[in-house]
Amino acid sequence: MRNIKNVTGRKLITSLASVVFGFGLSASSFASEKPNIIFILTDDLGFNQIGAYGKTPIKTPNLDKMAENGIRFDQAYAGNTVCSPSRVSLFTGRDGRYMSNNSNTVELTHLDITLAHILKYADYDTALFGKYSIGQQMGVTDPLAMGFDTWYGMYSILEGHRQYPQIMWRDGKKIRITENEGGRKGAYAQELFTEEAISYIKQERENPFFMMLTFSSPHAELAVPEKYSKQYEFDEKAYTGMKDGVPADKYAAYYPEPVDKPNAVLAGMVSALDDYIGQITAELEARGELDNTLIFFTSDNGPHDEGGASPEFFEASAPYKGQKRDLYDGGIHVPMLVHWPEKIKKGRVDNTPWLFADVLPTFAEITDVNLNIVPRVKTNGKSIAGLLNDSPEKMQERTLYWEFAKQVGDPNSGIIGDVFQAARKGNWKAVRYTVQGETELYDIIKDPSESNNLATKKPKLAEEFYQLFEKYKD
Repeated sequence: MRNIKNVTGRKLITSLASVVFGFGLSASSFASEKPNIIFILTDDLGFNQIGAYGKTPIKTPNLDKMAENGIRFDQAYAGNTVCSPSRVSLFTGRDGRYMSNNSNTVELTHLDITLAHILKYADYDTALFGKYSIGQQMGVTDPLAMGFDTWYGMYSILEGHRQYPQIMWRDGKKIRITENEGGRKGAYAQELFTEEAISYIKQERENPFFMMLTFSSPHAELAVPEKYSKQYEFDEKAYTGMKDGVPADKYAAYYPEPVDKPNAVLAGMVSALDDYIGQITAELEARGELDNTLIFFTSDNGPHDEGGASPEFFEASAPYKGQKRDLYDGGIHVPMLVHWPEKIKKGRVDNTPWLFADVLPTFAEITDVNLNIVPRVKTNGKSIAGLLNDSPEKMQERTLYWEFAKQVGDPNSGIIGDVFQAARKGNWKAVRYTVQGETELYDIIKDPSESNNLATKKPKLAEEFYQLFEKYKD
């Protein structure tokens, strides 16, 4: 049983250490216990929608505390600007150059090796709670087939559009959420995910655990328990959805229910997530497991404007340009907090550029998994493990890359239209909208709004990015 084994192990190591130190050996003679790992992924949360990143009216005290006591990465990026390719990048450790499909139709294949597979090599128990949406062949690419021992949540991409769903999946079996049948709203999806996560943390086990908590919020539809939204009063324009059969916007068919106060509801959705994360960290602390639990918190892409949401109202991407479905930084530059008290004892802000593809090799290094001996693993990410301490190692400069294949018309049409590309090297960011378009060049540090195109003033650098885009355009 993990608690008995681990607590006993800690006491034994402490006792041995006190004896050995008497003989002049250092603490580095002992390998520390492998950490529990929790990766918290939100859905369509903007860079500037939590308090730790600047001015926002949205209250997020638990996340702000996590940032204060951990690492706030200010230059971290998602894998893509929409859900599915961003998540596949995260799960497999690949950026757009290694992806076979950079549209929102992409799913895992039966040959893919995921984060969960890697951590099974390190004897971790693995679990996923929340939205999945990247593998719908049961027994082939569902979470259980992709390395997770335990799975509860939403399976398909469209299931993730409902905040009060009528079905969920548990370990491959569909289950009814009767509290939400007949138009009732008795069970909020994010709360269900949190309850499952806390229940999992409480289980006795012999091994460390890896848990992915993949909230489907604040993605539309806009809905949240009233206790979270009623604390906000904003100037509001009601979202009418499909009221009287007239669509409020191009997304209304997906989000037909009217919302009287969409800004208050969206803010409440973010505050609800903050509350749930606070519950999880409180449970870990109560069990004495918080210090050696490595927690990541981030978003799968930039903020959305669906179902009545207004990223402009909240300045959700500030100081960056764009939003979900853009490869300007507002669509891919995401909040990223890391909390690990055993290794990170002093809070700091880190400006190292990195992206989702780096997570898999990072977890492999932290848990001593040699990727060279893992069959079929294919990653071009780089480990950032050297940053996750109080004496961070400087990473070698490299080029980060993104590609987005936009769907024609309906965002879920399945018909691929224009292909967008973006890359970053050091302070320089290049964007090309369509493979026939011009290469735009920006100093992303001095010009985060990507408003001053320097391609004509820096022709050699622009050409370097152009050649990169040409190499990977097909």
